[in-house]
Amino acid sequence: MKTLSIIKIGGNVIDNSEKLNQFLLDFTALPGDKILIHGGGKIATELGVSLGVEAKMVEGRRITDIETLRIVTMVYAGLINKNMVAQLQAKGSNAIGLTGADGNIIKAVKRPVKDIDYGFVGDLDESSVSSDTLDSLLKAGLVPVLCAITHDGESQLLNTNADTIASAVAVAMSSLYDTSLIYCFEKRGVMRDIDDDQSLVPVIRMGEFETLKNEGVVSGGMIPKLHNAFEAIKSGVNAVYIGKADELPQIDQQNFGTRLIR
Repeated sequence: MKTLSIIKIGGNVIDNSEKLNQFLLDFTALPGDKILIHGGGKIATELGVSLGVEAKMVEGRRITDIETLRIVTMVYAGLINKNMVAQLQAKGSNAIGLTGADGNIIKAVKRPVKDIDYGFVGDLDESSVSSDTLDSLLKAGLVPVLCAITHDGESQLLNTNADTIASAVAVAMSSLYDTSLIYCFEKRGVMRDIDDDQSLVPVIRMGEFETLKNEGVVSGGMIPKLHNAFEAIKSGVNAVYIGKADELPQIDQQNFGTRLIR
């Protein structure tokens, strides 16, 4: 079975042209087939402010009203996605930039209103990702670059968390490829002390997750990230890594960030 790396880039790497350039060089140099997934929340927030549309957040999650949806679509599917694709082309990687609506690659369901109305936010399930379409792109020698915009199949675009997209894509592709899921951001991985770069937790097994949560080692936005990661592993993904974008070349030596395993 061929190998496939699903890589999600986030954090302040996207906002920093020098860091992004180096990351895309390292991404291009990775062996095997690969898919890149990105968000871009900070840039969307800044553009929204300049247009008089203030970001509304609840527990770190963006409320996506119609004005916000227009902004995130412009930023994610336009500015960031096409900039990354152009840079990858210049580096010799034949990339193709896509939303979930393109080729019906990712079909989501609008999140139902319960205690909070998140607006035009899309949730995914096991049938959301078209693995056959992504497989055909990979076989054509293309590198899919997916942004955080999906659709509901009835002409409505939806804003979907990029971490969740990465996990869903990895699970969907795991029946066709030996798949690894790699989350890249500005930290070295899961840290026992967020201010100490030497306190990296190199390996976390599924049974240790609850203990690390109770100890406060895993907290905040890292909790849903690890939850998604372990769900992906239970569904067939080989391994999940969380680490620093500029250390991506170390992935071949099994020396990258925190590795999550069964």
